[in-house]
Amino acid sequence: MAVRDFAETKDGLKLRYEIRGDGEPVALIMGFSGSGRAWGEPFLKPMEARFKIFVIDNRGTGESDKPDAEFTLGDMAADIAAVLDRAKTPRAHIFGISMGGMIAQEFALKYPARTRGLVLGCTNCGASHSIPADPAAIANLMPVPGMDPLEQARRAFSVACGKAFLNSAAGQATLNQAIAEMGNYPLTPMHTFMRQGQAIGGFDSFGQLGQIKSPTLIIHGDDDAIVPYPNAEVLHGAIAGSKKHTLKAVGHMFFWEAPEETARVAGDFLAAVK
Repeated sequence: MAVRDFAETKDGLKLRYEIRGDGEPVALIMGFSGSGRAWGEPFLKPMEARFKIFVIDNRGTGESDKPDAEFTLGDMAADIAAVLDRAKTPRAHIFGISMGGMIAQEFALKYPARTRGLVLGCTNCGASHSIPADPAAIANLMPVPGMDPLEQARRAFSVACGKAFLNSAAGQATLNQAIAEMGNYPLTPMHTFMRQGQAIGGFDSFGQLGQIKSPTLIIHGDDDAIVPYPNAEVLHGAIAGSKKHTLKAVGHMFFWEAPEETARVAGDFLAAVK
């Protein structure tokens, strides 16, 4: 039975989250402009079979408050702490993807005693030491005023997903279903894209990565057009003792493209953390 609730942030925002499953707690942090629903059931179901997962709508998305005000990824890490506080969970595994992986780094640095295992998916450590994407690919992620939101989503997924997934019948079926379901829940407003983009622009963790002591897994698809795969090597080299798992012929949406492998690899890693 899922538990749905709202937490209040330090600046008075309401954040919607859902708890599913039993076992060790895992906070799941979604990426740029996405709500917790964006993880997809093929990934969430095997995770909730092994863990108590926290599926969180980041500020600006889903059923959480959507402030048109400046904030940082550090603020968003504090949001995750507020959710865990509300759920009386002092310590958890932290699993973030893309922007959520940046938030996860901020969380691990700001709340080391609250971080058990750390999974960083398809992410980087900020502009100073990251390998940038093709600007045209990033441009496809940004909303175009007046464009139909569902068409906009299809445009974004055309670069966020790997070529093998996009060219497969199963991949197209998954995309079609996800896009069709988008009309059933609140869409992310235009200002969230801008505010989250500003927060990403202000992020740079490279100089602090050596301070991360939590057991860390870096997971990345080798066909990622949004956060190119070499970013995984940068993180792996800077976080002492970290492990790295490469998803072959998989793009940025690796948790959609290879949900079973993702849940198995991340789940096995987190289950082994003492």
